[in-house]
Amino acid sequence: MRLRNIPGADEVVTNSPYCINQPAKLKGKYKSELFMNDNPLYIEIGMGKGQFITTLAKQNPNINYIGIERYTSVLLRAIQKVEDEEIPNLRFICFDAADILDIFSCREVDRIYLNFSDPWPKDRHAKRRLTSSTFLNRYNSILALDGHIEFKTDNKDLFDFSVEEINNHPLWKLDAVTYDLHNDATMNEGNVMTEYEEKFSSQGNPIFKLIASR
Repeated sequence: MRLRNIPGADEVVTNSPYCINQPAKLKGKYKSELFMNDNPLYIEIGMGKGQFITTLAKQNPNINYIGIERYTSVLLRAIQKVEDEEIPNLRFICFDAADILDIFSCREVDRIYLNFSDPWPKDRHAKRRLTSSTFLNRYNSILALDGHIEFKTDNKDLFDFSVEEINNHPLWKLDAVTYDLHNDATMNEGNVMTEYEEKFSSQGNPIFKLIASR
């Protein structure tokens, strides 16, 4: 499905106090210079309309959150949800995650969330999937040694691919896996749903989740 361009989205994103316009300049300094604290830094890659990360930020004021979204027309929706609120531990970046090493330094991030990522179904595009070994290598660089990845999707093919990529990676291991999150009492405890998760689960689709670390 082609993403609909929203006129004026670029300007709104650029001018929003929630958006970081030159993230490379804050590489290695998000905690000290942006959030002005030493709290853990959690990021969501492919944040969509922002329901997940915004909810987490409100629930956990002692954790810093950064949501990353490639498209301004999508990020605009997240900004509209929070523009009249003060959430000091939340910021957004409009950026392509393929270049994530340009904006985060070694061991700077404490947790990475991947929710309902683009499945890139064609085999020739496998390296673009956010759970491919290509991206796992990048996450290994920016993630704290005791950090981990949490991944949710309704796409079984993508989930099976992700499980295989992690199992075959020399550095990563699976800590937990479920093929029916909402009926898994342990994995679903404290679960915060995304917009897609609400939509797909209401249609009776199971939600898959994994947690990985090194």
